[in-house]
Amino acid sequence: MLSREDNEMLTRTDADTPMGRLFRSYWLPVVLAEEVSTPDCAPVRIKVLGEELLAFRDSTGQVGVIEPRCPHRGANLFFGRNEEGGIRCAFHGWKFGVDGECLDMPTLDAAAVPRMCQKARIKAYPAREWGGYVWAYMGSETVPPPMPDMEFALVPASHRHVSKKFQECNWAQAAEGGVDTAHFSFLHQPVDRSGEQLHEKAARATRGYSQQTMSSEHVQWMRDDTRPRYEVRKHDSGLVLGASRRAAPGQSYWRIAQYLMPCHGYTPSATPGQTYHGQTWVPIDDESCWVYVYSWNPERPLTEEEIRGYRSGGAVYPEMDDRWMPLRNRSNDYLIDRQMQKSENFTGIVGVSEQDAAIQDSQGRIADRTRELLGPTDIGVVQFRRLMLESAKALAAGEQPPGLASPASYRVRAGGIVADAPLAFDEVMQRRFGDPLGRF
Repeated sequence: MLSREDNEMLTRTDADTPMGRLFRSYWLPVVLAEEVSTPDCAPVRIKVLGEELLAFRDSTGQVGVIEPRCPHRGANLFFGRNEEGGIRCAFHGWKFGVDGECLDMPTLDAAAVPRMCQKARIKAYPAREWGGYVWAYMGSETVPPPMPDMEFALVPASHRHVSKKFQECNWAQAAEGGVDTAHFSFLHQPVDRSGEQLHEKAARATRGYSQQTMSSEHVQWMRDDTRPRYEVRKHDSGLVLGASRRAAPGQSYWRIAQYLMPCHGYTPSATPGQTYHGQTWVPIDDESCWVYVYSWNPERPLTEEEIRGYRSGGAVYPEMDDRWMPLRNRSNDYLIDRQMQKSENFTGIVGVSEQDAAIQDSQGRIADRTRELLGPTDIGVVQFRRLMLESAKALAAGEQPPGLASPASYRVRAGGIVADAPLAFDEVMQRRFGDPLGRF
């Protein structure tokens, strides 16, 4: 468990908090590029780390992330006109560019405009389009750090799919679900734990995720061995977390996840040639977050069938409305079906993403970690918390956070492998990825 003070530090991300300053040291995705898809399109309201902002794309195609308040009379620039290289306030026509510079003041004499425009500059964060998202740097450094070399952003656009989903809990408990691979033995399993048609039952329980990434043997091994053995290694940009289960005689089934600073996670199931999946948990405020979800294949373009499945709520994606709100959510108890829970799957909830969200949200808007009783399968969660708390404290002491100056350290992969039981974790990593930390 955590002390109350450490739980506060882990979960609070406003600008004046240690964790908030840590998050602001990195580039963060803040909106889908498709939400501001064309020059002069409508601006989009966003909220990041408790801060109300506005994202837009100007006439030249540049993206901007700015404060939405016009300094003249306080009107919200969301209602402004995106035209001719900037957002023009609908109240009196003051106009602002993607860098926050005031470009025009039609209510003033021309001679006074240059001097007054300097005073009217609004807050603007550096913004870049990268891997299908618009990212913002909300930190204090004049020169932002380099963008992280996350593989989904490095592959051609045809090799990836990106989306997002709204989640109604603090970012940290959603992220903890990503590093806790032990829960697959229960949360995502069919309720009938006999071997007959287990793979098909697991596919229905997870809406295709287990079918795409695991064989029937993999599912059976997770069903049969509910106490995976964890190995965790720290690297320059985060953690690699391996969990092994008993497989066929003399073998172990390893599921290996990556957690990358400050809030990115890669799922642990893909075998060579399969499509990889990842998530980034960006706080909206302390009680909700956007989960940016992405899938990529470094070897081939994604198929139309894969993309249709993702868009309709397959694999790690939930069924959503046109505002990225999952159809199964806190307001309707995730459409839990008690009969289904007795006869079909362990939760009575459809979809691996929805099952994760239901359990993570159920811990409360902000989980009270002072009341936990942790065990050996929680080692990954413990190491995640330690990494985040130590990084926040180190930053407060003037040290640079992990991965900030080394974008290449984000070039890592996650995935699964069946290996001889005597092999140590480093040897398993070498065999699966050609590197003990999963670097490529």
